[in-house]
Amino acid sequence: MPYVLSVNVGSRVEFDHAAIGHTGIGKRPVHGPVDVQAPGPRGTGGSGVAGDHISDMRNHGGNDQAVYAYSREELDGWSVELGRDLGPGLFGENLTTVGVDVSGALLGERWRIGSLLLQATRPRIPCRTFAGVMEEQGWVKRFTARGLPGTYFRVVEPGTITAGDEITVEHRPDHDVTIALAFRALTLEAELLPRLAAAGDDLPEDMRRRVERRMYDPA
Repeated sequence: MPYVLSVNVGSRVEFDHAAIGHTGIGKRPVHGPVDVQAPGPRGTGGSGVAGDHISDMRNHGGNDQAVYAYSREELDGWSVELGRDLGPGLFGENLTTVGVDVSGALLGERWRIGSLLLQATRPRIPCRTFAGVMEEQGWVKRFTARGLPGTYFRVVEPGTITAGDEITVEHRPDHDVTIALAFRALTLEAELLPRLAAAGDDLPEDMRRRVERRMYDPA
């Protein structure tokens, strides 16, 4: 049974590796129920998870990046490769999951968790702040090459979520555009961008513009 291992939130901390000098990326598990709701448009809305700080609202947070999920299985894989323990929340994820292929979610896929309904929107793109947290040589390139970025969600129905809640996939769209495919197209394999058009209305507007530019001018 897929379930939420932990719900993680972050506080603002000063951080030299962050472009604006502070960050909320270092998240920690919390106990008990946590409220989740749509935070508002990017630039004005932060995290959808109560108590979770977003510093750089120009690039993070907002309705299409309200909740970020990453799997415990992938954290374990990185732990083996890096030779150190990686706790839940270290990658900046709000939800550390077990038993579900997070990066294999389809754009537009809907997950029911407790009273909450989420919809997969886009992959996580690694940044300078993430690299600073990890303190690993060439981290952005290594994370990108793995091609399993974890998934951002928007909040379709607000609710509360608690560690241990079951994850139920309520809807899978009728296309084959996964979060992992979108990540590859947006990072190392731009030739894949036209394939994202199959997601139709499930494709976020900024990604749609990139797809259209590529289809118009494939050079």
